[in-house]
Amino acid sequence: MGQGSSSASASSHPFPRVALHCLRVQEDSPAYNAGIQPFFDYLIGVELLHRRAGIEEEVYQEPVGLTLDPEQLTRVLDENEGKEIGLRIWNSKAQSIRYVTLTPSRVWHNPSTDRQQSTSLRPSLLGLSMRLCDPGEALGQVWHILEVLEGSPAESAGLVPYGDYVVGWTEGPLYSESEFYDLVEQHVDKPLRLYVYSADLE
Repeated sequence: MGQGSSSASASSHPFPRVALHCLRVQEDSPAYNAGIQPFFDYLIGVELLHRRAGIEEEVYQEPVGLTLDPEQLTRVLDENEGKEIGLRIWNSKAQSIRYVTLTPSRVWHNPSTDRQQSTSLRPSLLGLSMRLCDPGEALGQVWHILEVLEGSPAESAGLVPYGDYVVGWTEGPLYSESEFYDLVEQHVDKPLRLYVYSADLE
């Protein structure tokens, strides 16, 4: 369940014009086990996998015509629950497309899943939170750390000037400087979890 394999393309690819940005990946979910990376990965296509009778090799269909409409993706996942499918993923860090396989399933343990079930909501088939976007614009929503003041919360958090980039927070990307400022103001004396990419450590 959810075990995935992946293969990267040999050459880099330009930005896809539209994609589903993977913002959060829930632990132990099919997407988590398939190695999908939050913030850096974008879903750009879905393929269905079928096996010929008596033949072990996998037959890959052409993409199902996914226009990356969230409702259409939901329908495809519902129709293929418990069946292995393929996802085409564009990675903004590697600037390349890779192919991963996983099995959409609602049977994976996660505390948030338990909360969903207790409120009569169906847990996610992939364990992904996504938004429709233009990846070229999304890459502009990254904040480069240039200075860390001594004794500041940023220093306590271990942020590294020039090497670190804020790529988002628990609710998603930060679209503007004013939004980032407002977010910090709202969390004065409160914990704030930011997602940070380290260029030094990759």
